[in-house]
Amino acid sequence: MSERIEALAGKVDAQLSGSVRRVAALAHELAYETDAAALLSVCRTLRDAPELNFQMLMDLAGVDYLHYGLDDWQTSSATRSGFSRARVASAGPPAADEPGRFAVTYHLLSIAHNQRLRLRVRAPDSAEPVIDSVVPVWASANWFEREAFDLFGILFRGHPDLRRILTDYGFIGHPFRKDFPLIGNVEVLYDPAKGRVVYQPVSITPRVLVPKVIRHDHRYDPALKDPQGPR
Repeated sequence: MSERIEALAGKVDAQLSGSVRRVAALAHELAYETDAAALLSVCRTLRDAPELNFQMLMDLAGVDYLHYGLDDWQTSSATRSGFSRARVASAGPPAADEPGRFAVTYHLLSIAHNQRLRLRVRAPDSAEPVIDSVVPVWASANWFEREAFDLFGILFRGHPDLRRILTDYGFIGHPFRKDFPLIGNVEVLYDPAKGRVVYQPVSITPRVLVPKVIRHDHRYDPALKDPQGPR
């Protein structure tokens, strides 16, 4: 663990002791978790405290932990370039309706101190995941939160314009949920009778992509074989 990271951790603990919990991260990273009820106050402190000064939200991402930790593989190292990384097996992922299935991560940057920090918050209700919007703290969260809502179905309380941003406004479902069918829920087609495009339940039939007809290959024609065998 670098001295620079530990120094930053000491400043965070001094400002937010009892409001955040440090979580495992790589040696050059610093990550914390907070409760949903304390999210806005924690974010304002991270932004406004002169010792921290995280005035820029670089990214915001939704996470679905439904199948987290079910698969893992051995690795000897983890690098910044992303090679040789592995997912750490957990005691067991939350069920679809248990608290903690959905989370939001915030990647923060302090330009003044040239330091980064990752913050994570889990939605208390997995059936209807709701987390406070941080748009009042960082305006750049606007489109990021719309993306997390569109793809994961995470609702952001207080967002000024929470609409889909990548899928169509009439789209049903959230594509990045791990329980979302790969073939989708609905399909679009033109209805000549109605004179417009309509939605209907998807009619794709799953099929195995294995050839059912084995065509003759002249390379194995008996007439081409050497009767004396290989020499």
